Amino acid sequence: MDEITSREKVLKSIRNSLLSKTPNQYSNADLESKIYRELDESLALNFAQEFTDLGGKFIYCEDEEDLKSTLKNFMSTEEVQPLFCIEPDLKTMLSDIEVNFTDKPENFKNLHSSITTCEFLIARFGSVMVSSGLPSGRILNFFSEKHLVVAYASQLVPETKDALISMREKYNGKLPSMITQISGASRTADIEKTLVMGMHGPKEIYVFFVDDIIE
Repeated sequence: MDEITSREKVLKSIRNSLLSKTPNQYSNADLESKIYRELDESLALNFAQEFTDLGGKFIYCEDEEDLKSTLKNFMSTEEVQPLFCIEPDLKTMLSDIEVNFTDKPENFKNLHSSITTCEFLIARFGSVMVSSGLPSGRILNFFSEKHLVVAYASQLVPETKDALISMREKYNGKLPSMITQISGASRTADIEKTLVMGMHGPKEIYVFFVDDIIE
């Protein structure tokens, strides 16, 4: 009997609460003002600052030729082997600058580094947007210790919504099954609040930013 009485009391309290109107404490709230600060004039500068603040490494290249020489120098000084690449244009470039890579699936279990392109760069958050629609697919963005991204100034957009609008246009309304944003190196502090790098993805991410916009 006590349980029924307690239950009825709870239900009655809920009914009374639903019947009574609670005054809106936030009737004067400003719902029109922008949440975020205005971006600086240069989207590239915004992206570079946010990206590096998140632990990413931003490398500026003046043009395609500068990209090739920068990549060749990077590959000779950094530990990147074995390097995995499956995108045709990038494979051609790596061959041109005589950088060893593999595209064989059987070598994937020894993957150390990967090089891919991306969909867009989001200036607001310093994020790299990738999708399963890219030639590199889903895997290379997440399983290597070092992720090298070749991106272009023409891929810069201010906000995530701008990237998604452009994605719909690029894929004629049929979006890829996976679209995600990479915001710096993978990290977590879930275990005893100790920061661990590379927990769910690469420990290091590099963006080789090619300035392909002629002013």
